[in-house]
Amino acid sequence: MNEAKRLIQQITEGIQDKKGKKIVIADLTQIDDTICNYFVICQGNSPSQVTAIVDSVKEFTRKGADSKPSAVDGLRNAEWVAMDYSDILVHVFLPEAREFYNLEHLWADAKLTQIPDLD
Repeated sequence: MNEAKRLIQQITEGIQDKKGKKIVIADLTQIDDTICNYFVICQGNSPSQVTAIVDSVKEFTRKGADSKPSAVDGLRNAEWVAMDYSDILVHVFLPEAREFYNLEHLWADAKLTQIPDLD
């Protein structure tokens, strides 16, 4: 398994560990001039859940892939938190912010993989 795939796996597990929902992995590797190769997009139901998901992703990626985000933005209001793992950007949204920004639609050319929710 290559490094990006292992990191995505750890990010996904970190999200699921805190019951993050509607996880989508956008593969941007076939698109020219993108800022990264992958987006991982998910949502939490409250600012505190969004923050918990971010903390969990940090923990899982540190333990499972020996990786740390170079930047984390948006924690102050926790409506949309972006975590920068250089080739992978993680977006943790509140549902209404996710609908508003609609990244999946913006990146419609990307190969999108939906991860089923764990109940």
